[in-house]
Amino acid sequence: MLKLKPIVVLFLAAMLLLGISRFAVAQDPKPNIVLIMADDLGWMDVGFMGSTYYETPNLDRLAKQGMVFTNAYAAAANCAPSRACLMSGQNTPRHGIYTVGEADRGGAATRKLIPVANNEILPDKIFTLPEALQAAGYNTATIGKWHLGKDPRTQGFDFNIAGNLKGANKHFVPYQNPNIKDGPAGEYLTDRLTTEAIAVIEKQQAKPFFLYLPYYAVHTPIQAPADLIAKYKQKPKGAGQDNATYAAMIESLDTNIGRLLQKLDDLKLTDNTLIIFTSDNGGIRSISRQTPLRAGKGSYYEGGIRVPLIFKWPDRIAAGSKNITPVTNLDYYPTILDILKVKNKNTYSDGQSIWPVLRGQTIPERTLYWHFPIYLQAYDANSDDGRDPLFRTRPGTVMRSGDWKLHEYFEDGALELYNLKEDIGERNNVALQHPEITRQLHQQMRNWRQTTKAAVPTQLNPEYNPKARLPEKKKKDN
Repeated sequence: MLKLKPIVVLFLAAMLLLGISRFAVAQDPKPNIVLIMADDLGWMDVGFMGSTYYETPNLDRLAKQGMVFTNAYAAAANCAPSRACLMSGQNTPRHGIYTVGEADRGGAATRKLIPVANNEILPDKIFTLPEALQAAGYNTATIGKWHLGKDPRTQGFDFNIAGNLKGANKHFVPYQNPNIKDGPAGEYLTDRLTTEAIAVIEKQQAKPFFLYLPYYAVHTPIQAPADLIAKYKQKPKGAGQDNATYAAMIESLDTNIGRLLQKLDDLKLTDNTLIIFTSDNGGIRSISRQTPLRAGKGSYYEGGIRVPLIFKWPDRIAAGSKNITPVTNLDYYPTILDILKVKNKNTYSDGQSIWPVLRGQTIPERTLYWHFPIYLQAYDANSDDGRDPLFRTRPGTVMRSGDWKLHEYFEDGALELYNLKEDIGERNNVALQHPEITRQLHQQMRNWRQTTKAAVPTQLNPEYNPKARLPEKKKKDN
């Protein structure tokens, strides 16, 4: 038998242990998780998706370091329901959050149906993503917009700055936000939230952390530092992208994301940090157009629900990759749990893990659904590009199956069918040309509503006047 010197035995044992350690990390990682969410940032409002007017060098760099999804969706077309879907992994019929505030938005005489009631607070019975991460041993923090209850610390976060039930916030001091103290005169909220996020990372880096960074930018009011506004006023304008203040907000957002990424580098945390960047819904069309997509925030045409999306995790997700798989923010929760090998404690999970996709594999084709049984009044009748000038959305359900997208409207039973591969702008309704496809998809949609117990409004509105045409002034900007 070969005899080895003790020093050689120790060396080989050390190498074996090191190999096992590396194997364990590769097979059972527990990364830090940073989820950055912009507010109302449209699909085409960043350089890596094609904008030439807005400048986003840090996000463009992040895109080159990770995987970009070109068919990424929010699970709802405006703020609160989209965030509820993300945090719960459940679609809108499960939690009942469909909009911000009341469900009967818009002129009373222009609404044919009594909409279903709207919920504004994420139910406690739902085991949220941060609660699941807490249970898995993570420190959890949210810095920015919450919009799902009065205090996110009751729904899974150890630490909260600036989060409450409000959907909008002033971008300069005084913030008038009870959950963040005012800084010095002239302080910009996006800068401040990033500073707070960096402090959290520095404090929590000793153990795995989940940092949820939902900026209030670029939500209205459109406000930005004066020097950046002046810069964009001198810049050649793009088609439908020419608002200098909005562009300045986007650049400030990008700069601050760069600050955060640099801090992760400085602390040598980048290699084991999963970063997700996205937006909660589409952009406001009267501020920034998402051509070739139709409409914008609040609409269930593509411009209201398609969003930019990047996943980055060095050595696990291929750098510089692009993926056309249709995904939604319902998928983030099960994907993170899949990575951590943690079981979902919720009764229902409407998303699907896309961890195989992030590793370069595929998942079976599936159908995506959106359900909106209420009303959302127009922003701008002349520029919204919706189905009619009075509403961004009337009650209905929408689905995407492969390249087909079907809209159903409850007021008149109308169906719209689009082939997104040929008509991404949803201009040519081909329901009559493809009656069998329309019938099959419509039946599938009805089955989904039955399975999810999705509420459908049927009661007629006694105030309805079919001749009423003039829209009321908007009540809210959400």
